[in-house]
Amino acid sequence: MRVAAPAIFFARREGERCELGPGRMRRDPVRWPSGAVPPSPFVRRGRPAGAQQDTEADPARPGAMGSKQIAQETFDEAVQENITEFEMEPEEAVREAVLQFESQGVDLSNIVKAVRPPASENGQRQKHQILLTLESLARAVAEQDVAQLPQQLLSLAAQCKEQLAFRCLAGRNGAYPAVLSACQLAAGDRELLLQALCTLAALLDGQPDLLDAAGRELLLRSLRERREDAEVTLAGIRCVRHACLKHEHNRQAFVKGGVLPVLTGAITQHGSAAELVRMAASALRVMTFDDDIRVPFGHAHDHAKMIVLENDGLRVLIEAAKAFTDNSGVLSELCATLSRLSVRNEFCQEIVDLGGLNFMVTLLADCMEHPDVVKQVLSAIRAVAGNDDVKDAIVDAGATELIVLAISHHLGNPQICEQGCAALCMLALRKPENCSVIMEGGGALAALQAMKAHPREVAVQKQACMLIRNLVSRSRELCGPILALGAEVLIAEARAAHRDCDDVARAALRDLGCKVELRELWTGQKGSLAQ
Repeated sequence: MRVAAPAIFFARREGERCELGPGRMRRDPVRWPSGAVPPSPFVRRGRPAGAQQDTEADPARPGAMGSKQIAQETFDEAVQENITEFEMEPEEAVREAVLQFESQGVDLSNIVKAVRPPASENGQRQKHQILLTLESLARAVAEQDVAQLPQQLLSLAAQCKEQLAFRCLAGRNGAYPAVLSACQLAAGDRELLLQALCTLAALLDGQPDLLDAAGRELLLRSLRERREDAEVTLAGIRCVRHACLKHEHNRQAFVKGGVLPVLTGAITQHGSAAELVRMAASALRVMTFDDDIRVPFGHAHDHAKMIVLENDGLRVLIEAAKAFTDNSGVLSELCATLSRLSVRNEFCQEIVDLGGLNFMVTLLADCMEHPDVVKQVLSAIRAVAGNDDVKDAIVDAGATELIVLAISHHLGNPQICEQGCAALCMLALRKPENCSVIMEGGGALAALQAMKAHPREVAVQKQACMLIRNLVSRSRELCGPILALGAEVLIAEARAAHRDCDDVARAALRDLGCKVELRELWTGQKGSLAQ
């Protein structure tokens, strides 16, 4: 058993390790060697540009603005040091290295947390497996060895799909040029092109910055030339989607290149291919995002208008839904895309005229046991209810009862509670007659139950407060029944617990006739607004 030597402290400059003898504990600031990447004020908040979550609802948030970044080599050296100097087992060495860096606020989301193979006899450092695969692929591309390309592409794609860190390591070491060259070599070989596009999609997932003009041109050309081929089209559209998520420049470049008619055309031409329709609808939806914080503003609204006005997007999506009455995944995606396209009054009305409202109400009734579908349908109803005439059509179709049922049935799901309250809130806005229907259907009670079930969910609390306010703002006779349900206490608790709820909670209490302190934020005199 080793005995730790007496602690010997060495003064170091700020940023260096402070050593405590042979058994030193490295919990103090780590020295940043030449391989380290210093923190940047331009690092995107959240994941690296375009990084996709495993589920869209839940974000992991590595790479926060201002967090420290290190190179893969730096991490590997720390692991190797733990093994050689402290005689740790490989797994323990990795855990210790992770703990060391994370304790210093280092973002390790893009780091492969594995033990690199030991150095060879001649002292040459070994590489991670994905880099060895990448070298084999690059060699096959350079030699135009078409026989070896499929296996190398398949292997690289499989490793890229494992985790974002593998994709980032490959991307930093020249994977994109190699895969793009493979795509170009495969132009006349359908099977090879399909595998190359699948590998490109796996690589671009979470790394849209890799794609350049040549890659965009290749994707658009492949989608046009191979539009009859459902599998190649699906692989190409998946590349487009990954390249446009959290990347405004790629979105605008693809739209200018004519990708919108390609996407709507794919849905129409391959209307029976469930995964292709789902992916194409998702790609259309991504074109309407404004999620790239590196640009001052995006073209989300313009893209939504182009999809509807120039490419008949609403009709395409609603017609596509008729072929998948039993496929909740496709229907959920189609509803999500419809909600993103409901950006103008006339678009909301067109959805109703095309039968989209009846489709959504029927879908909500038939898929009540599928929370993902319920959430997206509620979101779509909320969006189209922005049109006052459509509000009446929604209520006449019996949707209010279904919305209340959805909230009650999925009371433990905060996202459904949020979207349900938001949909009812829109239906009640400026419509006293709808408020009576919502109240009689148990909408206020359902909203208050949601507040009780999710006291820490600010979005649920906020939407419920807004619903209560809309119910009573033009229907004062509803104040008494709502107060009798215990609304005042719940709204006051939401206001106290969540700063973001202060304004809406105060407004709800005021319109309910409760005592509330109204503050004068500015009196016209010099000074800042009251906090």
